[in-house]
Amino acid sequence: MADWRNQTAITEFFLLGFGELPDLQILLFLIFLVMYMATVSGNTLIMVLIVADQHLHTPMYFFLGNLSCIETCYTTTILPRMLASLLTGDRTISVSGCITQLYFFGSLVGMECCLLAAMSYDRYLAICKPLHYSTLMNTRFCLHLAAGSWLNGFLALTILVLFLSQLIFCGPNEIDHFYCDAIPLIELSCSDTHQVILMDFILSCVFTLPPFLLTLMSYMCIIATILRIPSTTRRQKAFSTCSSHLIVVTIFYGTLMIVYLLPKRDTLRDLNKVVSLCYTVLTPLVNPLIYSL
Repeated sequence: MADWRNQTAITEFFLLGFGELPDLQILLFLIFLVMYMATVSGNTLIMVLIVADQHLHTPMYFFLGNLSCIETCYTTTILPRMLASLLTGDRTISVSGCITQLYFFGSLVGMECCLLAAMSYDRYLAICKPLHYSTLMNTRFCLHLAAGSWLNGFLALTILVLFLSQLIFCGPNEIDHFYCDAIPLIELSCSDTHQVILMDFILSCVFTLPPFLLTLMSYMCIIATILRIPSTTRRQKAFSTCSSHLIVVTIFYGTLMIVYLLPKRDTLRDLNKVVSLCYTVLTPLVNPLIYSL
């Protein structure tokens, strides 16, 4: 391998995105523009309603307001940049801009993992321990869970970005994606990346695996409790209180697992790109519809 010290460090990356579909750029721009406007409008409306309506000042809606805020923010870290590239054809992004996008997007995804776990725990207490719910899920505990979710995401990505900032990039500079993701970015470095890859794996396990397991265990307990309810009407009513959250969790974690656990082969890159749209664009778009219905 050539010594990277003798090569010129690059200052920008080229996001390939959907450049292989040149005839559809305007159509894709219009589709994603409508989706972005609907996402921001829907999630903003939910936040405004929750703040304005006193009847919605409950733990479930408090967490839902936080979720809407997170999804508005992390869609905004990706879609405006993608819309600009579709409209102008300029797919370049600076190295610092790419790492900044990765930082905010990764932080917000980590926050959503924790917040979904907090929401599942809230539903667990409401269904499995209804007599103790108001005592256990009090205002102070809700604030701690929400603050912990936000801090968790920023802490994890701050550590990763500190490692990424030490890397040298000297070409090639093409990222076959529509946003800056950690692994495609690391693969372009001509430095020794073993430590960064190990740190990325450790942080993923430490900061996302526990929330996922907590969510999974909460719903196992919830389903077991619901199945023990003798009355069909009461069983349907209990399930309806958590069905919307269960749908969101399934879509979010299902698409994340497909993207990050599938083998990184050239034949699967287009599939990964399409599936990535599910948790970056589709999930924030349908969440307001799922929860409001």
